[in-house]
Amino acid sequence: MVPRRMCWINEESWVPMEQYFRIEERTAGDMPVVAVAGEIDVATAPQLRECLHGVIAGGHATLVLDLLEVTFLDSTALGVLVGALKRCRELGGELHVVVVDPRIMKIFEITGLTKVFTIADSLAAAGAA
Repeated sequence: MVPRRMCWINEESWVPMEQYFRIEERTAGDMPVVAVAGEIDVATAPQLRECLHGVIAGGHATLVLDLLEVTFLDSTALGVLVGALKRCRELGGELHVVVVDPRIMKIFEITGLTKVFTIADSLAAAGAA
């Protein structure tokens, strides 16, 4: 896990708080799975980009991105996902995204990305179980 320093304000002052981000690569059958936990934002998106590009460059045109433990996505994160999808499709594959959190799903809906990505509500539905 990569610790990040975040601050939030209460009624009295700024209080330091640790925020964690984790990426895990694994295989389910013959399907590569990249599981992410925490916030994917401008600070952490480059790590996700590097991981996804590494999996794709390793010869996997189709993979599953597990966002079940993601608590936040920003526009930088969405750019990384779209870029990875483009790379997968160029190789004749697909990027399956697993999302259940209504807040995260709402981001995909608002941006119209539900029409672009193959989105599943479980790893099994994405073919990674």
